[in-house]
Amino acid sequence: MPSTNNPKSEPPPAPAYFPTSADSPLHPPTALYQRLASLPKSSLRQIESFEISPRSGIAWHVPAGSIFRLSTPEGPQVGDLNIWNAQDPRERFWAARTRQLQGSHVREGDRLWSCLPFMRPLCGVVKDGCGMGERETQELSNERGGTTKWGGRCHDLLGTRCDPYVSNMLTGSSYDYHCHSNLVRAVLPHGLTEFDVHDVLNVFQVTGLDSSGRYFMESSPATPSSFIDFFAEQNLLCALSTCPGGDLSAWGWHQAEEAQAEGNKEAQEKDMKATCRPIKVEVWEIPEEKRESVLKDWKKPGRNEYKGCHGMGIPKGEGT
Repeated sequence: MPSTNNPKSEPPPAPAYFPTSADSPLHPPTALYQRLASLPKSSLRQIESFEISPRSGIAWHVPAGSIFRLSTPEGPQVGDLNIWNAQDPRERFWAARTRQLQGSHVREGDRLWSCLPFMRPLCGVVKDGCGMGERETQELSNERGGTTKWGGRCHDLLGTRCDPYVSNMLTGSSYDYHCHSNLVRAVLPHGLTEFDVHDVLNVFQVTGLDSSGRYFMESSPATPSSFIDFFAEQNLLCALSTCPGGDLSAWGWHQAEEAQAEGNKEAQEKDMKATCRPIKVEVWEIPEEKRESVLKDWKKPGRNEYKGCHGMGIPKGEGT
């Protein structure tokens, strides 16, 4: 029989993954990240700076112990981010586990975790310079911050990349510049293939779940001054796609039809291409003379120590 207790008197379920001790790895390295966030960029050595043009993708390397920034110099634009360990690309960002360990959307102090059997931080969010702007928001009384009036949050881990396969399934058309395809082309020069492209962190993207549990997207709140800074805890290969949906204010599955919008006012009004902008990538190294004071007590997280062979004994050869 159903409980007769008043549900309002019952405490809500606790998070399934929550620090249970003072030295839990789920505690962010707050002191380190605060030191990194306070460093003026003029005191660092820039080793990369480029823009990813609309509806394209680029891959780049970030040395461990460095900072990389994604920014929107021309205004709102959603980006789909993939991350691998540059020394072993079998180790890659695990969106689902990061969602469980951190939250449905990342914020300052959150770390992006890698897949099995590695299970360790690849990088962390040092500074989030993308607010909700002037839109109506609802402040929540918890450490995960505020939401839009619809319950949306920024920097999404709920969804994944747009891809030509689901587009073809839904519309019957073919389009070659979805985020999945942009990421595939970006990593080919680095020896990776389509099978290495994985679920993403959608930076500058506001999403949520409606009352029926269905995924929704809102327009990006990014401005020309918005950015998000990451600290690389491993040697990284990153790849980013500038989403063909642009800032998502005109999102739909009609990219392949946009070329036919010339002279069609109604089609042009729904044209996503006008909402597409570049994303800038910058990478900074911490000079040697600053590393000891800034990175004190930090070392690259080691590979997970589980070696239980999943309960199996492995014979060494015949007769053993």
